[in-house]
Amino acid sequence: MVGYHVSDANSYIVVTGGGVEDVKIVKKAWVYPWQKANVISISPFDFEIALQAMTIEKLQFSLPAVFTIGPDDEPSALRKYAMLLTGNADGTPASRGATPTQTGRAHVQTIVKGIIEGETRVIVSGMTMEEIFKERQMFKTKIIENVQTELDQFGLKIYNANVKELQDTPGSEYFQFLSRKAHEGASNQAKVDVANARMIGEIGEAEKRGRTRQEISKIDAQTAVLETQRKSEKATADAELSTTQTKLNMQIKLAQIQASRQAESRDAELQRDVETKRAEMELERMRATDLVQSKIKRESAQQVADAKFYTDTKGADGTLYKQKQDAEAAYYRATKEAEATFFAKKKEAEGITEMARAYGQMATVLGGPQGLLQYMMLQNNTYEKLAKANATAINGLQPKISVWTTGAEGAADASAPIRNLFQSLPPLLSTVQEQTGILPPSWMAQMQPQVDAAALVKNGKNAIVNGDGGRH
Repeated sequence: MVGYHVSDANSYIVVTGGGVEDVKIVKKAWVYPWQKANVISISPFDFEIALQAMTIEKLQFSLPAVFTIGPDDEPSALRKYAMLLTGNADGTPASRGATPTQTGRAHVQTIVKGIIEGETRVIVSGMTMEEIFKERQMFKTKIIENVQTELDQFGLKIYNANVKELQDTPGSEYFQFLSRKAHEGASNQAKVDVANARMIGEIGEAEKRGRTRQEISKIDAQTAVLETQRKSEKATADAELSTTQTKLNMQIKLAQIQASRQAESRDAELQRDVETKRAEMELERMRATDLVQSKIKRESAQQVADAKFYTDTKGADGTLYKQKQDAEAAYYRATKEAEATFFAKKKEAEGITEMARAYGQMATVLGGPQGLLQYMMLQNNTYEKLAKANATAINGLQPKISVWTTGAEGAADASAPIRNLFQSLPPLLSTVQEQTGILPPSWMAQMQPQVDAAALVKNGKNAIVNGDGGRH
């Protein structure tokens, strides 16, 4: 039914369809045409079972029990219950909008009954009949725990479980015999209890009569003793009264004497206190006089100190004000100088920027940075300065230069390259010897003794040793 649905206090609305993932369980909801809504009740229901089971001793018995079971009011449990147990036993959906009743839960009861019977038989098969009787609470707890574990998968909860008295199955008289045995035992025990009670009554009656006579005699003796004690106590009390009276009279006299002595002592103390107070008053008067004089001197000194402090304070204030003015003037002067320096540097930077811009335009006119560099070197006489620097650098040097040739007349000879190579070795080794003083190894060449190059030039001799047409 389309519309706004509200469930009862003991019910929930289960919504399925478009816009709902799986199922939605709520107390109130809007239901649209593309959705379905069913109502599930969470009210617990009771059902009875009479289970026939067999103990480990192979004794059969009937176990009547009443279980109160219903859906657990938890979101996950309600989800399981709504998905697994709602609807009819044949799988058809329940009537829309109808409130489920106990008759509509017949298939749920069938499932629960099967679970209870199975778990109970498992537990009973591992226990003796004596254990079932003596440990009734533990037996009940085991059944509830095992059944609840199985019911959790359906979202159900056991609210209460009542296991009744065990009964005999048809053809079995086990519990009847036990009952008869218990009845006979109780009857015999009752007879014994009656005889014991009668015996206890007679003995008690005799004890009461004897105890009564004993108590009467004891009371008479105690009465006589008490009369004697009372007389003795009275005589003692009279003697104590006389003694106490005497002591009181003596204490009264002593108190009177002590009071007189205390009065005299108190009078002396008061006289001493009066003299002490008089001396203290005189001392305070003298102290007050000295205090007034000291106060006058202190106030005079305080005024002089205050005047000096005021003079020093004003002088310090004046000095501080002058120093402050000088500092402000120095700060103002430094600030202005810094501003002037900043302005000059700024203008200098602007001039450099303009010069750079002009140099850039000149570089464009002169064909690039290389042309500008050559122009600047010409303007600053850089080439002349470099020439002078090079001349100054080599001034005073006397380099020794040797030049030799092997001639060209043998160019057509096929062995000329090899001959030229060997012809070039003597002048090369000679030059190394002249310039470094190092002689070649003896196996390479035999050099003539070094001669003076100036003498060779002067005499016009050939300086190349073993050479064909070598000339200087």
